Amino acid sequence: MELHNPLLPGFYPDPSICRVGDDFYMVTSSFAYYPGIPIFHSKNLAQWEQIGHVLDRPDQLRLNPYDISGGIYAPTLRYHKGSWYVITTNISHGGNFIVTAQNPKGPWSDPHWIKDAPGIDPSLFWDDDDRAYYTGTWPAEPGSDGKQMIWICEIDIETFTLIGEKTKIWGGASDGAYFPEGPHLYRIGGYYYLMVAEGGTEHFHCETIARSENLRGPYEGYRGNPILTQRHLGMKAAIVNAGHGDLVELQDGSWYMVFLASRTCGGYHKILGRETFIAPVEWEDGWPVVSPGTGSIESVYPGPDLPECAVGKEEERDDFSGGPLRYCWNYLGTPDEKTASVKDNWLNIRLCRNPLKKQGTDHEDSGQTGFLGRRQQHMSFRAEVGILFQPEEEQTAGVVVLQHDFQQLRMEIGQNTDGQTVLRLIRGYCSLELSLLYKGNGAPYRENILNEIVWEWDEAVFIVEACGIFYTFTAVNKNGDTYILADKVDGSFLGSETAGGFVGAYIGMFASGNGKEYDKYAKFGYFSYRGEEK
Repeated sequence: MELHNPLLPGFYPDPSICRVGDDFYMVTSSFAYYPGIPIFHSKNLAQWEQIGHVLDRPDQLRLNPYDISGGIYAPTLRYHKGSWYVITTNISHGGNFIVTAQNPKGPWSDPHWIKDAPGIDPSLFWDDDDRAYYTGTWPAEPGSDGKQMIWICEIDIETFTLIGEKTKIWGGASDGAYFPEGPHLYRIGGYYYLMVAEGGTEHFHCETIARSENLRGPYEGYRGNPILTQRHLGMKAAIVNAGHGDLVELQDGSWYMVFLASRTCGGYHKILGRETFIAPVEWEDGWPVVSPGTGSIESVYPGPDLPECAVGKEEERDDFSGGPLRYCWNYLGTPDEKTASVKDNWLNIRLCRNPLKKQGTDHEDSGQTGFLGRRQQHMSFRAEVGILFQPEEEQTAGVVVLQHDFQQLRMEIGQNTDGQTVLRLIRGYCSLELSLLYKGNGAPYRENILNEIVWEWDEAVFIVEACGIFYTFTAVNKNGDTYILADKVDGSFLGSETAGGFVGAYIGMFASGNGKEYDKYAKFGYFSYRGEEK
């Protein structure tokens, strides 16, 4: 069976993989989206099915919707003697913690917060004597230009407390390596191997490795580093910023690496964000070679000799016919019980006080937004949503394509200053260039109305179509009349190279009181999404 890249298309970065017997499991980062940490299962590395979320209860996961690239960073999934462990960072609220489960489908425990554990991207490792160790990223000192260190400490896995000395063990493959992070330890063939990501998570990202005969070092870097990167291919490559990986050994002794990378479109634009990819690994003279023979990430690889398996396929159309929401749906920030509900074949989204636009500072605890969306997983797609909504005052509801820092294209029903119901298409943006100009103090967020028409109905079908970097927005009234609000709007500003941050584009539904709280809901009758390529 062939392995097709990306393995998980759309915003699924920082993958961590674990094999137990004949089963593979994988988790990825989720940042400020709730539920947190999607978890997937496979029997053959090619066919994956989401089986839940690790953090699926509000009391497990505090998130701020206006800090989109905050929240959950770089989870590591591990299994040891009948128990499952996920260790991760909530960068905005609380720091590093562990959750545990007896079944990867859950339920997962409440967070066990780890005291005196600086930095991000923690990982767990069990040595041959069953002693457990924590590895993490020691923060860079002020003025050090990202010169972090990887550190290790024993951890009591029953009490979740660090034991003894913290030892800094490696600073990356090059002198003064830029942002070494995402460490994973492995015990292979008499050596301890430490694999880390370097170079920052954008264009110069890479994966490097070192080894030692002793757990606490000294670690010898591989002369062939980096073992994974696409930066040498330049900005015209179809796949870029590869790095932050995890290794897995198969039943037959062969090896693979899962890692993040991005696909470009319309030039150097990465609207879908950082996706999960896979490549085979061979060992030569005690060191791993990723994608042997080419050294570049391929779209297709031969897969392992494992059988096909039945995997649940998500239907294109969701009619909200009751029961729990599908796993594809995410809130922005931690919801409460009133944020959204499914009743009588309608998805009801409350008009929350917080508007779907950037507000205040990045780390302000701002409560809920009335948003429910799913990842954009294809460069070309067609999405369609049925909406029932009659606005009053400042109330709005509709559909949005959303990226970090509230870069967005938003089609909404609202009112104009004369009290007429109107249909608007809005471009919201806060450019990376402005963010750099304002030096982290919060660049101005701006909105432009691209089109506005009077709308005489309380029902509509909204259609969003993408072809590469271009998006078309169409509305259909209950009589079947079609209105194109904008044809082929340039959405290149939605890419992470412009928007910044660590997430990828979402397309979703929203309802907002725009500064006021209303006991009122916008109703959505269905949502369909069809991608035109893997």
